[in-house]
Amino acid sequence: MSVPALNIKNVSHSYGTRKALDDVSFTVAPGSFTVLLGLNGAGKSTLFSLVTRLYAARSGEIEILGADVMRAPGAALRRLGVVFQARTLDLELSLMQNLIYHAALHGIGPLEARRLGLEALARAGLAERANDKARALSGGQMRRVEIARALLHKPRLLLLDEPTVGLDIKARADLLAHVRGLVRDEGLGVLWTTHLIDEIAEDDPVVILHQGKVLATGRAADVVAQSGADTIGAAFARITGVDARSEG
Repeated sequence: MSVPALNIKNVSHSYGTRKALDDVSFTVAPGSFTVLLGLNGAGKSTLFSLVTRLYAARSGEIEILGADVMRAPGAALRRLGVVFQARTLDLELSLMQNLIYHAALHGIGPLEARRLGLEALARAGLAERANDKARALSGGQMRRVEIARALLHKPRLLLLDEPTVGLDIKARADLLAHVRGLVRDEGLGVLWTTHLIDEIAEDDPVVILHQGKVLATGRAADVVAQSGADTIGAAFARITGVDARSEG
């Protein structure tokens, strides 16, 4: 049995007296597009902060391809790429300058960074824009550059926190297709967090997170069948007691 790309085991975290995560456990398999589905405030961003060590987990274990985030953070984080919800490109730098700067943080020299950057931008369909300033891009193009940047050091797990927020329907679809292509062609393990049910395909592994607790896991079609619903949106409503459509 292969080592999970991400293994979350019995993780809890609180802010003062408020429990943001309560005994959360799930895995992301290598080469899978796993969706972490939850409304705003469900605990998705807190979980990302724990996986990336922005916060230290109060309890439980987090492993990235077998490396424990707390006990071996260097090894764990080298295997991880992250795209946070907030946009983080320097708008006054070119795409290549953004990539070279990020590569330096991983100990990659400028010549190698330029080579890797051109490869990454080509995968993103933006090689011809390498010398353009980031501010000249559309929102969807910026997201693709952020993904390219996150993959520069060749991680095997990619986390994306609500990456389609603020994008129009076409840009959302294009970004989904791009990331699904990376999973298919490069065998990346992906954890894609969203509150938008239309971003989920029937065969996607899904983790439903609600008020800090995992309420369901499994292939989306199986979660739907087990809930007695007809769609993942209806299943989410039955499982959580909240209609996702009414929450935007």
